Amino acid sequence: MPEMMSIEVVYPLPKKQEIFAVKLPEGTTARQAIEASGVLQKYPEIDLTKNKLGIFAKLAKPDAPLRDRDRVEIYRPLIADPKEVRKQRVAEGKVMKKGAGELENE
Repeated sequence: MPEMMSIEVVYPLPKKQEIFAVKLPEGTTARQAIEASGVLQKYPEIDLTKNKLGIFAKLAKPDAPLRDRDRVEIYRPLIADPKEVRKQRVAEGKVMKKGAGELENE
């Protein structure tokens, strides 16, 4: 009989993170842990062909084998590209500085 492992499956939401604790046999993959946790039934928007996965914040493939006490994380897709958001902030900052400069010159 295979040894059992304690695995956490985590799905972060905007205001909290859902943690599902499961006991699974050695040799279980990340995908199997996610399927066994019940997270897919509770959050049907999760699509394992699109959502990225990680084990302790390191990207992992669904077929990655797990070890006892691993934490499988399901990442939500980014709503905005961080590079684009930064460009927008920089552009807004420059506009604000120009505006402030013009007031000083009046």
